[in-house]
Amino acid sequence: MLDAATADRFAALTLGHLTRAWPFKLDQILTGPVDLAEPSVLHPIFHGSFDWHSCVHGWWQVMRLARLYPDNAATPAIEALADRMLIPERVAGEVAYLDRPMSGGFERPYGWGWLLALHDELALRPDRPWAGAMAPLAHAFAARFEAYLPKLSYPVRSGKHDSTAFALIHALRWARTRDRALAHLIEDRARHWFGGDRDARPWEPSGEDFLSATLCEALLMKSVLGAEFGAWLAAFLPDPYGAPTACLRVPADVTDRSDGRLAHLDGLNLARAWCWRSLANDLPDPARTRAIAETHLDAALPHLADDYMGEHWLATFALLALTA
Repeated sequence: MLDAATADRFAALTLGHLTRAWPFKLDQILTGPVDLAEPSVLHPIFHGSFDWHSCVHGWWQVMRLARLYPDNAATPAIEALADRMLIPERVAGEVAYLDRPMSGGFERPYGWGWLLALHDELALRPDRPWAGAMAPLAHAFAARFEAYLPKLSYPVRSGKHDSTAFALIHALRWARTRDRALAHLIEDRARHWFGGDRDARPWEPSGEDFLSATLCEALLMKSVLGAEFGAWLAAFLPDPYGAPTACLRVPADVTDRSDGRLAHLDGLNLARAWCWRSLANDLPDPARTRAIAETHLDAALPHLADDYMGEHWLATFALLALTA
């Protein structure tokens, strides 16, 4: 489980790259010379951590750690950075980027979901102004979800950034206390896409996955279905410990942690640990399920800082797993 020492280690790791300028991977369509600018100009807040979405969930991570461990050594530095960065003027710059031509697909849907998760976390600190400052950006992404989901005929059943289920886990949590229309839309679409799924036969992982498409779907449906979830899960995973789902129980092997895409598999192990832990009490053998999660944690936790290709994001997924 998470403890104060681990929290401080994660926070120190992430503070080391939240404002690190280079390297940085832009998600950008150039429409002309005016679009050429440094990341810190394009993204006044989220210009570190190698890419925009990793910076967003890096902020989610450190803000959650600061809330959970207010007396930790890293907390004053986290809060001071938030006071400097999470301000209306910088948020306005992030919103302005969304208004650029051809930005409709920017970070869809992974970054959208994480931005709402960050805002949800900031709102747990009503003593500070951060959530209020971030609200315009959160509502801008909520509006994008509301426009996009009705047009999505089929869910993206992926283990990467385009996963529909993973993004909606975060978006639904945000929407339920702030935007009932969006919450109902997510619930309706999830039932439409996934409600009839039965007898899963997963082929996982693909070579560059960092999410389990199968387990993320189950975790989303747990949030959507409530009391109906047990029956749905029994039909979706009728034998969670049998041969058809064996691939979900074996940690992925990472061969080169300096290769950013191959390093995704460390994230897959952490994401599976998060999902297995979150689903344990809904499955026939909770202790066995938690043991499966632990094997995945054991495979990934020693490697969070082996190379910057994992260091800039893996601690976020470790925190998800350890606080499941």
